[in-house]
Amino acid sequence: MDVYKKSRIKSIICWIIAFALAIFYLLVSFLPFIFMVLNSFKEKFEMLTKGVFELPESFNFANYQEVLTGGFGRYFLNSVIVLAVSLILLLFIASCASYPLARFQFKLAGPIYAGIVACMSIPVHITLIPVFKMSQATGLYDSIWALIGPYIAFAVPISVFILTSFMKEIPREIEESAEIDGCGKIKMFFSMILPLSKPGLATLAIYNGVNMWNEFSFAYTLTQSSENRTLPLAIWEFQGQYSMNTPMIMAVLTLTLLPMIVMFIIFQDKLVKGMTAGAVRAEPERKRAFYTPFFAIQAKGNQWTQV
Repeated sequence: MDVYKKSRIKSIICWIIAFALAIFYLLVSFLPFIFMVLNSFKEKFEMLTKGVFELPESFNFANYQEVLTGGFGRYFLNSVIVLAVSLILLLFIASCASYPLARFQFKLAGPIYAGIVACMSIPVHITLIPVFKMSQATGLYDSIWALIGPYIAFAVPISVFILTSFMKEIPREIEESAEIDGCGKIKMFFSMILPLSKPGLATLAIYNGVNMWNEFSFAYTLTQSSENRTLPLAIWEFQGQYSMNTPMIMAVLTLTLLPMIVMFIIFQDKLVKGMTAGAVRAEPERKRAFYTPFFAIQAKGNQWTQV
């Protein structure tokens, strides 16, 4: 009985500590966002006369209106185009590279995988001048298309690293059943492996999307005119333009952050699945379904039945 009580007390203490740490982390993460949103609705000098965490006297949307009519839409559109094109190409390239590394056995698989992973150690800033020279030589300098190549190149290593580990967890019985029905490798990749890799792809989309959305160095180096610049540079320019108007800068930051919050809310379930993939080898209660050209097979635990 004493052992049970001690174990119970230890469990309660651990839960209390974990809860306290979670609350602390939530406050540290969420308070800056509250500060930013509240002050974006204040007047120019209202932050100086009142506390920064006090509610505004009235929700003033003039800051947002001025930001949206001051060229913010152009920066936003450029960022959306660069992000969408870069992510689509990145996920396709990473999937095509990860599939043979995860599912095929050949002599060069290890060296190729090691070489790709080693590329993650290359500092971004030592490539700025070479990439700048290449963009000038190809005629892409001062255009949003000059950003797509570097964004993809630096995101491929970590994407292949994560996606290869994810694809290795897909049961090989799926491929064996499809091969019996005469399904080729290419069709198997597009009709089976990619659909089963959606949680991993969503994780990569959010992880790399946030990095591309906030990237400053390449955007500053490879673009010059205002009509070709992205949101991080817009924040930099608005900060210089409204250096004495802090609520206006808060409005710019809020508008810049909202798309990433919406993206996370939409894909949060797939993000959790992708991040926890491979953590548990066996999931007896989970159902998995996959499709071959002629029939569907459903798995529950270790029993396989035809649907």
